[in-house]
Amino acid sequence: MAERSGTRLWLMRAVYPTLALLILFAQLLPMQAAPARIAGPDLLVALTFVWALRRPDYVPMLSIAAVMLLADLLTQRPPGLWAALVLLAAEWLKAQDRRVRGNTFFAEWLTVATALMVIAVIYRVVLGLLVPGPGTLAMHAIQYGMTLAAYPLVAAISHIAFGVRHSAPGEFDPVGRGA
Repeated sequence: MAERSGTRLWLMRAVYPTLALLILFAQLLPMQAAPARIAGPDLLVALTFVWALRRPDYVPMLSIAAVMLLADLLTQRPPGLWAALVLLAAEWLKAQDRRVRGNTFFAEWLTVATALMVIAVIYRVVLGLLVPGPGTLAMHAIQYGMTLAAYPLVAAISHIAFGVRHSAPGEFDPVGRGA
């Protein structure tokens, strides 16, 4: 059983970057000729936060950093800024795992909303200080709202399709640490 558990851990650690690449591929496809009037959800951040909060061992720090840095480069954001903020928020959410595990989904969603709001405000402030014309505040606010609205869907898909759920109180990880 320990071998199956270790295999599952590494399989899920490989699934996260694979899903991230699929999301990035879909984002980069030229679907519209005109610029979008409404910013869509940041599904990559939602996926990262769902997995970081529910199964922290599936998304190691280096994996999150690599995926988010690649996303920064491919989507032409300032390299490393959003990646660093998402990484810090994901690590904070990993630390909240035990506290959120015993609560309702609404508490989990509120925790994610808080983390996302903090990093969105920091990102916007830093962009405002360093970049002339950082984009409209309305687009950032719409993307924040859309990401929060997509979070329950991403959580449901992760739970149903990939079995990413909170660990049980007596469950041990492959290394032997208690959950």
